[in-house]
Amino acid sequence: MAESDRSDRLAGNYFDAAIDLLRQVRDAEGDRITAAGELIADAVAAGGRIFSFGAGHSSLPAQDTVYRAGGLAVMNLLSVPGVVGVDVRPATLGSALERVDGLAAAVLDTSPLEAGDVLVIISLSGRNPLPVEMAVNARALGIKVIGVTSVAYAEATRSRHTSGGFLKDHCDLVLDSRIPVGDAELTLPGIDAPFAPASTVVTSAIMQAMVATAAGTLAERGIDPPLLRSGNVDGGHDWNARVMGAYADRIFYRQ
Repeated sequence: MAESDRSDRLAGNYFDAAIDLLRQVRDAEGDRITAAGELIADAVAAGGRIFSFGAGHSSLPAQDTVYRAGGLAVMNLLSVPGVVGVDVRPATLGSALERVDGLAAAVLDTSPLEAGDVLVIISLSGRNPLPVEMAVNARALGIKVIGVTSVAYAEATRSRHTSGGFLKDHCDLVLDSRIPVGDAELTLPGIDAPFAPASTVVTSAIMQAMVATAAGTLAERGIDPPLLRSGNVDGGHDWNARVMGAYADRIFYRQ
């Protein structure tokens, strides 16, 4: 087989694998995604704030919903310095910080989150202390927690949290991304490690489906959802300025 043919086949195989995972999530998690969107709509309607958190690459789907054209203006990122992405050196520092006991409590104590708000916690494995403690402490403060994780990890790995529990054990609502342990969809003779992760594709789709449901639910209740428009279309900046002005007390990425 020519090298270009093999590359085309691998590209197609990756798309097929990602599409299959998306279909699994749509069919198996649809009701829970709807419930999550309704939970967000409840908080918005009641004057609450919405935050999302993820460490490492799990931060990417969280960031994808913040200040996003077509998204809710009230989606905020709960940022933990050093664990948001690979912008720290060494990049392995972020992974190390995920295992530090007590960090989540310090973050929540200094965050704007209050009882009645919603916090979406994204963690592929759900096994490290940071996301587990984030969920435990948030719920103790009266914050509703939505967990987005791969339940398969709880069945195939051991928790690193002192309780022995996983993120899925400490949420008001759990959305299973259905990502297999190891987060790699392809294998090939001659390559020793599996490759081509799909967790970002699938988890971002879950987040966007949840936000879309929240917007639709608000509209059904007669509440104009605080949606942002693209700044690259005429009138977009003026539209966004009006929305962000109306919801300024619930938007924290401008401060």
